[in-house]
Amino acid sequence: MNQQTLSSGDYVVFAIYFIIVAGYGLWVYKRKHNADATSKDYFLAEGSLTWWAIGASLIASNISAEQFIGTSGSAFKMGLAISTYEWMAAITLIIVAVFFIPVYLRNKIFTMPQFLHERYNSTVAMIMAIFWLLLYIVVNLMSILYLGALAISNIADININACIILLAVFAVVITLGGMKVIGYTDVIQVAVLVLGGLVAVYLALNKLSEYTNTPGLVSGLNYLHDQAKDHFHMILKKDNDNYMDLPGLSVLIGGMWIVNLNYWGCNQYITQRALGANLKTARGGILFAAVLKLLMPVIVVLPGIAAYVLHEKGMFHKEMLSSSGVLDPNKAYPSLLSLLPSGLKGLSFAALTAAIVASLAGKANSIATIFTLDIYKKAINPEATDKKLVNLGKMSVIVAMALGVLLSFVIGEKLMGEGKQGFQYIQEYTGFVSPGIFAMFILGFFWKKATSNAALFATIGGFIFSCFFKLCPRFIDLSFLSPYGFSKLALQDDKVTKLYEIPFLDRMGFVFVLCVIGMYIISKIENARGVVPNGLVVDTSMFKTSRAFTAGALIVTGIVVALYSIFW
Repeated sequence: MNQQTLSSGDYVVFAIYFIIVAGYGLWVYKRKHNADATSKDYFLAEGSLTWWAIGASLIASNISAEQFIGTSGSAFKMGLAISTYEWMAAITLIIVAVFFIPVYLRNKIFTMPQFLHERYNSTVAMIMAIFWLLLYIVVNLMSILYLGALAISNIADININACIILLAVFAVVITLGGMKVIGYTDVIQVAVLVLGGLVAVYLALNKLSEYTNTPGLVSGLNYLHDQAKDHFHMILKKDNDNYMDLPGLSVLIGGMWIVNLNYWGCNQYITQRALGANLKTARGGILFAAVLKLLMPVIVVLPGIAAYVLHEKGMFHKEMLSSSGVLDPNKAYPSLLSLLPSGLKGLSFAALTAAIVASLAGKANSIATIFTLDIYKKAINPEATDKKLVNLGKMSVIVAMALGVLLSFVIGEKLMGEGKQGFQYIQEYTGFVSPGIFAMFILGFFWKKATSNAALFATIGGFIFSCFFKLCPRFIDLSFLSPYGFSKLALQDDKVTKLYEIPFLDRMGFVFVLCVIGMYIISKIENARGVVPNGLVVDTSMFKTSRAFTAGALIVTGIVVALYSIFW
């Protein structure tokens, strides 16, 4: 029998988890559902979510298969450095809470396309609404479904296609209840994923401590550090094999800021959780999410490093091989779960499922929100009633999930199958559009002279610039950018050729700067011609924070600084 196959006790634990989440979701729906609820109430849970529900929902929506499987796989390969996505996000969340959320709430912005419509024009808003729908379905839904199903298939010995379908159905059931159900069930999902993740880490460290004379958690952690010292550096040097993924100081002063600020501040999927609350509640929830972010590397990074050390000690050789016999980092976390006894393995299995389903539900709700409020109501049927919009939103959830399932069947294995780092794939290819979008948002927030044509330039030009910096090193000598990349030998047209590559985080930084410069020039030209852009209400009083929030933000920032100082 497969060592990782679940026992009957594991299925009992998983069934209890499923019943609790489904039952609580049904209770929330019946208690808080209003037959005459507005579309904003359904999609945004306007005024209904508490700070702790917002914070938990933010993390539940963010932590999914790409973290449990992809990040653990990257940790197996490159170590603690991959934690930069989590710890830098904690600082980013504070910035979003202080500067971004007040702008959205003061101007009554409920969706990202709505922001673009009010700040620029309907053309920019519609282009980006359609783009976001495609991105969320083709990249996000598909990747979450496929990576999640791949992990569950490895653990439970269930056909991967069946896993994809079951995950989609579970997520649809949660999503159809609206944002209230998603927000409050996410509290349970986060509790389960944190508990299950900590159990897996605890037992992995205990297993490592068996190689020492003093078994125990601390002994296992010290042994892990001693055996994998090269895996405990946050800033990678240029001679590191993983430099292309995390290029040194760029994680502190370069493209990582664009990744995080765009994801946490300009992303319907994330900001939607806070847009239905008042400023105090929204900020409290985001600060709570920042605190939880500090904990995430313990749950999704340490397991990958532990799997690396155990693999070096002779374990998991069979479990971590792909079907073609190649070492597959994405199997690090599922392999680690094979150490768990019956019952606890079911808990960790439930934690993984919770992370996947919560992310799927959040993504599907955002797809329904954008399609219903920003495309259907604005361009197709402006007179649609709230009841019709809610029903259409439910239908769009089912259609979007069905498309995600179909894409997972057709191209999931090709893009994120065995041997590939799914997490890095998602980050790099989302990065083709992030710099332009972030430039458009940040200037739209804080520079009233930015025009609609400048925003269009950032949207389209940012993608073109990203493609240029990705492809042109094959044809053009960019060695003058030597501090930001390196050359390598490659076989091209049956000849050994020296190719110059730019790490994608640095590439994002270059593109962002070019987009800002382009927007500035275009806006200045149009301003001189008498074009007066639409402005938002922005004043310095909006950015004042309470003493409690300031104290919490300083504590979080101090912890991040300390972590980077210790593990530099």
